[in-house]
Amino acid sequence: MKESESLEQAIHETVALVPYDPQWPALFNAERDRLLGLFPAQLLDVQHIGSTAIPGMPAKPIIDILAGVESMAVADSLCEPLLDSHYTTSAEFNAALTDRRWFMRWANGHRTHHLHVVVLGESDWCRRLRFRDALRADPVLARRYASLKRELAARHRTDREAYTRAKTTFVLSIIGDV
Repeated sequence: MKESESLEQAIHETVALVPYDPQWPALFNAERDRLLGLFPAQLLDVQHIGSTAIPGMPAKPIIDILAGVESMAVADSLCEPLLDSHYTTSAEFNAALTDRRWFMRWANGHRTHHLHVVVLGESDWCRRLRFRDALRADPVLARRYASLKRELAARHRTDREAYTRAKTTFVLSIIGDV
């Protein structure tokens, strides 16, 4: 498969959950180390977030990474180097974001990583870690979220944006406001 075909397939990939894979933390660690090696001065902290960061949680097998930087200007300065480092992004999508920049890594027609570059310690950083930590700390809450994810993945299999939007009420009930 050509790289352009692989990217196109990854962009339009369906919502498909898989059981928790104990290799996900190691995959995160490898990518975190790679990113810190590429941007040692710019990345102030790198955290594993999303469902692959919650032991036992079914997930789209995509490693979500939260990278903290000093400012959105620094985040913007990383765009070209990240594109040169096997990530892609949507300039149109990022232009609509005020508090983060989003990047995707893929292989063989599948998304492998999502990278969210945000200002360290600001509200988006805190909300994402608060949600992860709440699910890690409360198995009952994690099971409720897993059940919701399965239901929504079945309902929105071909619409990633609808799947994500449909989880919003649950997420907000956990994180509240910063």
